Formats: sequence, C-alpha cells, structure tokens
Amino acid sequence: MERSDERDGGDRPEGQEQSSVEPGLALKREIGLWSAVSITAGCMIGSGIFMSPQGVLVYMGSPGASLIVWATCGILAMLGALCYAEMGSLVPESGGDYAYILRTFGSLPAFLVIYTFVLVGRPAAITAVSLSLAEYALAPFYPGCSSLPQIIVKIVACSCILLLLLINFWSSRMSTVVMNVCTVAKVFSLLVIVVGGIVVLAQGRSRTEFLLYAFHNTTQQAGSIGMAFYQGLWSFEGWTNINMVVEELKNPKQNLVWAVMIAIPLVTILYVLVNISYLLVMSPLEILSSDAMAVSWGNQVLGSWAWLVPLAVVLSTFGTVNGAFFSGSRLCYAAAREGHMPQIMSMIHVHRLTPAPALVFTTAVALVLVIPGNFSTFVNFLSFLSWLTSGTTFGCLLYLRIKTKNLPHTYKVPTFIPAIMLLVSLYLVLAPIIDHPQMEFLYILLFLLSGFLVYFLLFHFQCQSKCMQAATVHLQLLLEVAPTAKGH
Repeated sequence: MERSDERDGGDRPEGQEQSSVEPGLALKREIGLWSAVSITAGCMIGSGIFMSPQGVLVYMGSPGASLIVWATCGILAMLGALCYAEMGSLVPESGGDYAYILRTFGSLPAFLVIYTFVLVGRPAAITAVSLSLAEYALAPFYPGCSSLPQIIVKIVACSCILLLLLINFWSSRMSTVVMNVCTVAKVFSLLVIVVGGIVVLAQGRSRTEFLLYAFHNTTQQAGSIGMAFYQGLWSFEGWTNINMVVEELKNPKQNLVWAVMIAIPLVTILYVLVNISYLLVMSPLEILSSDAMAVSWGNQVLGSWAWLVPLAVVLSTFGTVNGAFFSGSRLCYAAAREGHMPQIMSMIHVHRLTPAPALVFTTAVALVLVIPGNFSTFVNFLSFLSWLTSGTTFGCLLYLRIKTKNLPHTYKVPTFIPAIMLLVSLYLVLAPIIDHPQMEFLYILLFLLSGFLVYFLLFHFQCQSKCMQAATVHLQLLLEVAPTAKGH
C-alpha cells in the first residue's frame, strides 16, 4: 500500500509541514488484552441497552422480531469486528476507519470521514450518552416527574464531559482503569437484570403471554426494519473503537482479534437475555410507554433497591463516554498527523504523553452540542453516519483483496464476510432513506457535500490563514505539547 504522504503530498496544507519530532516522544503501549476487552465491551455497553429496546420494539412491532433483531445485531457486530481486525493487521495505525480509507482510497475520502466524525460524529456520541447519563442520574431526585428540567440535565451532562476531559488528559492509564472499573459495573448490572428476570419467572409472576403473540404485528417494511437495526446497532456501537488505539495496544496483531472475539459474544448474549428479562417483567405496552425502561423494571422487581438501576446506568454511560473520549481523541490526533486537521492536534503532552489538544477540541465541540442536544435525534444520525463509514471500510478490504496479491496477513477472514457486511451496510444506509425519509438524512448529505468544498478550499487551493503557524506555536507553549512520531 502506498503511503499518503507519497501519493497525496500536494494535499498537505501549507504551514503544516512535518515539524521536528522530539526523540522518544510517542504514545505508550499500555493496553493489554484484558484492557482491550474492557475497552471494547465498555464502549459497547452504554445507554443503548437501557433505552434502545423501546425503539427496536416500536419499529419491529412484535417482541419476537425485536429479539431476532438484537441477536442479528450481535452477529453483524462480530462479523464487522473481524473484518476490522484484519484491516488493523494490514494498517497497524491509530485512527480506525480514517487510517484504512486513507491508505486505500487516498486523501479526499479520508478527509470526509474525519470531517464528519471529528466535527460532529464523535462529539455527538459523547453528548448523546452524557445526556442519557444526566437523565438517569437525576431521575431519583425528581420522583413522579414525567420530564426533568432540561437546564439541570445539560449542566450535569457538561460536568460529566469536563470530568472525563481531566481524566483522559491526566493519564491514559487512569482512563483505562476507569474503563475497567465501569465495565465490571456494567456487566454486573446487566447480570442483575438477567437474574431478576429468572427469579420473576421462577416465582410465576412473569408475563409469559408475550410468547403466545411473539410475532404478531411484525412489520414488513424495509425502512422500518432498517430503523429497528439502527436502534439495536446503536447499543453495539463501539466495536470499532479498539482499532482507533492500535498504536497503544500491546501485541496488537494477536490482542486485536482476541479482544473482539471475547467481548462481542459476551455483550450479545447479555443483551438478548436482558431483553428477555424486560419482556418477562413488563408488557410490550408498558415498555413502549416507559420513558426510563430500566428504572420501570427496577421498580417492579427490586422494590426498595430500585435505586441501584439508575446508579448502574450512570456507571455504564460514564464508562461509555470515557471510551468515546479515549478513542475519539486518537482519531483526531491521527488525522492531524496526516495534515487533515491543524498540526497542533497531532501533538501530545510532553509530560503526560496524552493527545491533549485533540482532547480539548473534542470536549469543546461536545459542550457546544449539549445546548441543542436530543438523544433520539442523535441515535439515527450517528447510526447512518457510522454504517456509511463502515461500509467504505469493508469496501477497502475487498478492494485490497482484489488489487494486491500476497498481502502481509497475520490474520484473514473469508472474503464472503466483508462482502456480506458491505451489502448489509448498503441496506442500512439506503433502506431508511428510500422507505422512511427524514430531514436528518438531508442534513447529513448537505454536511458531507460541504466537506468537498472545505477540502478543495483548504488543501487543493490552499486557502489558509497565514496566522495558523503563529497560533500553533502559542498553543503549543500554552498546552505544553510537542510533535511525535508514529507508533510502531
């Protein structure tokens, strides 16, 4: 594969030439196998399993079909993650989709990925999960209220974002410790819901009538099925995050594959069992009418211990936001290193060895998005964007298989797997637009088209401010950061 600086040398912005690199300054390889499993599972288990089951049931129309969607989402996440693991062995660089598309298709497609994800996608994910964290954290303090004061919700969400900025700025090790602790809490909370469902079933208090009408009212519309998968796959979102931190992974050629093979089946089994537990305790009508489904489940099963449910959701979402911070800042860092963002973003703190400027930038955008933030709007937007990008990455793998013989594989999936995932991605991108068009999809299209304009203005015509270099120097001194070489 060609390097982008050889093939796209003319696209590096003026004033963003490679700076001298401080010897020995690089991101540390501190992530072992179990931390990688924790990051993968921790990023996947978030607010989705506590909020999305309602959305899947709405779009599918029946409990049986919704359970099939959840199991299928897990299979798709597993197949997709195996494809990403192969790409990670071929392109062992931080940045995930961005790095793979850059090395395969060149500068413009990679810039569009970074343009959408860094400016909107990743900060929007952080904002969406922070808002759900705030809602669950405040729920016990406003009993009986159908809607929480939005100003308080947004203040709590902003506080969460700023706290995680400090943690990720201070130390990568501290961030992974927080992730490990939150992942244990997440798995434990899901096990409580599963065991609670079993106890209710054993006591004869379960609502097993849903089994008699498991597939009654199941939708036949392709667009509705696609939207149901959007809701379900949102709960699995995060299976690509470990690819964004490959340069900090110990023994990445082995640990990358093992991490996804352990984490994703574990999460899938838990998700299906948790959904069955919801259906055993609550009727489909109760699920559809509940604003906080997990809290409603806790009120019916745990009694005076129901407060444990919002606490578990808060820990779960806190870990997910931490994972989004950890991986999102590395994506920003990788793009800046290639010249697709200001050079300051490619620098790391000289003492903490963390990508401080990228963390600050991601935080700033996330805080801005909190102001108009709405959880349900973000889910469909992010799912569409995610599968558009993932489909391009699956295309990268197929393209490399066809174009390049004798690729240096340490790990290889059968060709039919990326082919299937590419078709699935096309379906998930096109079916909702054709069958169930929404204004959000038009906004995404317009935003992507604006990316072409920005790319040609900044990189092709090099229309850039002459003060950029001076600003970079001042910010470099203020943040105590310096350029770094690529990890090996």
